[in-house]
Amino acid sequence: MADEPAVPYSSLPVQLPVAHVPPANHNLASASTILAGHSHQNPRDLVAMGKEAIKTAIKIDFDKKPWEQAGIHNRWHPDIPFAATVKPGEVFHIQCFDWTGGQVANDDSADDIRNLDLNGCHFLSGPVGVDGAEPGDVLVVEIQDIQPFPDKPWGYTGVLDKEAGPSLLDAYYPEAIKAIWDFEGIFATSRHIPHVKFPGLIHPGILGTMPSAELLSKWNIREKDIHDHHVEIHSPLMVARLPQEKGTYAGNSIDPEKFAKVAKEGARTIPPREHGGNADIKNLSRGSKAYLPVFVKGAGLSVGDLHFSQGDGEISFCGAIEMAGVITLKCSIIKNGVKDFAMNTPMFLPGPVEAHYGPSRYLTFEGISVDENGKQHFLDAHIAFRQACLQLIEYFKQFGYSGEQIYLLLSSAPVQAHIASIVDIPNSCTTIGIPADIFDFDIMPREGKIEPMDMGSCAYTTTK
Repeated sequence: MADEPAVPYSSLPVQLPVAHVPPANHNLASASTILAGHSHQNPRDLVAMGKEAIKTAIKIDFDKKPWEQAGIHNRWHPDIPFAATVKPGEVFHIQCFDWTGGQVANDDSADDIRNLDLNGCHFLSGPVGVDGAEPGDVLVVEIQDIQPFPDKPWGYTGVLDKEAGPSLLDAYYPEAIKAIWDFEGIFATSRHIPHVKFPGLIHPGILGTMPSAELLSKWNIREKDIHDHHVEIHSPLMVARLPQEKGTYAGNSIDPEKFAKVAKEGARTIPPREHGGNADIKNLSRGSKAYLPVFVKGAGLSVGDLHFSQGDGEISFCGAIEMAGVITLKCSIIKNGVKDFAMNTPMFLPGPVEAHYGPSRYLTFEGISVDENGKQHFLDAHIAFRQACLQLIEYFKQFGYSGEQIYLLLSSAPVQAHIASIVDIPNSCTTIGIPADIFDFDIMPREGKIEPMDMGSCAYTTTK
């Protein structure tokens, strides 16, 4: 962009600005450029519904980097300016990058997963202001539709290198891997995990409102406390990602002084928090409603990290079927809802859309809070869930799959996880069930040795 200032760049393969500060005189894009609905607009930005076309509140351009565009940000902070404003009851589209901003390719190498620059993630679309929303209100966000772009009918599932970030089974699968998924209407298939096909339950991994300055301060204090505690005890765990200037982006209309505050204080987008955020609730799909607390005037709604499908828990971290796409929303406001509902965290009402597999068709595995070394833990649901996943993976190896393939599948397919018991001392009990009917062969337990099939391979790095 001709009016962009010169900024230093990261030396990583996908380069992000160390800190993108737009020109002070760069004004907020006008409503006519951000809010669509004009005769000259690209047809893919409009979908006819009733008598009027639906407006596109946030548009993205795949020919430009995410950090060159209006309506994109990767931190939570109340000083990030609204990129668009909508009225209660207005239906609108928001276009979204995949969570990495386009760093992952449709190929057979996991080098891009290994080399991800996580300083800039997640790339979210927003914030969108909602007229009339005030702190203490509840913003009701109705998800009317979510679709991949017609010219990008694919997604991916990955496992990061252990050093880059934790996943449920990183002790067993510490190196980057990847599977590419092709979308065929409502179904997904993968050349990297053959003999599997299932319908997608498309949903946003991230949906949230902007925090107030007070709430943001609470987040930063408590997350720094747990981070510093683990540093003090020399823990190897990465327990929190704290605010970091490198890679910060807050749209291209923020003035330099406010940008400096965002870079210093802005909360990372990795965890869910009181405002919503990265909850990764797979049933928050078409027809669903999210009830989000409002902390700033106008709410400041942002969305991203779209998933074509996901297993409960998204256990591999980069583990849903990640995609770029368009989400269609409608917002309403419940005045003073936070107080009236005694709301500390969001509520959700799942929609009517879901893959229908009979309850007798989920092959289900149990885990208890006794780890793989036989050590007893006290009511530890995390360890119990890990044990259930490990049991399932070992079972499916008999058919010819690698552990890596099933790990990717558990994170991306419509598997169901439950806490069966959480009070029967000393063991918690969790379960994970996988639909038998997503496979084109019989997976049920039976007597006799099973002849393994050629299941190909997921994508590894070139150094594997």
